[in-house]
Amino acid sequence: MKEEDLLYALALQKSKGIGDTIAKKLIQHCGSPKDVWNSKIADLSRISGVGTFILQSFQSKEVLKRAESELRYLKDHKIEYWYFQNDNYPFRLKHCVDGPLLLFKKGKGRLKNQRIISIVGTRNMTSYGRNFVEKLI
Repeated sequence: MKEEDLLYALALQKSKGIGDTIAKKLIQHCGSPKDVWNSKIADLSRISGVGTFILQSFQSKEVLKRAESELRYLKDHKIEYWYFQNDNYPFRLKHCVDGPLLLFKKGKGRLKNQRIISIVGTRNMTSYGRNFVEKLI
């Protein structure tokens, strides 16, 4: 995935109302995250399940600025990513309609193991959440 497409994929993630399922639908319809971003709202709203309400905050300069900031953060902290259309994206998640558009990884992690525990949550977890995850693991 080109860095430019990563930027627009991050922008899709940061757009209000656009989750992973809608983002994937938009990308599959248009061809790439950049193509989605450069499409006209009227054209995108014709896609099944994508209405004008979802696309209201879409394509704003503020969203793109936040995506640029996120991209800098990924580079500065050497965080790897997996895009849902790339070969390195975990096989089991490729078949999930609501699987994440992008997965992020820092450090050693192999997602090709047979048994995996996944914990999904916010980036800013509470102390209660942290304690619960530690006990669970």
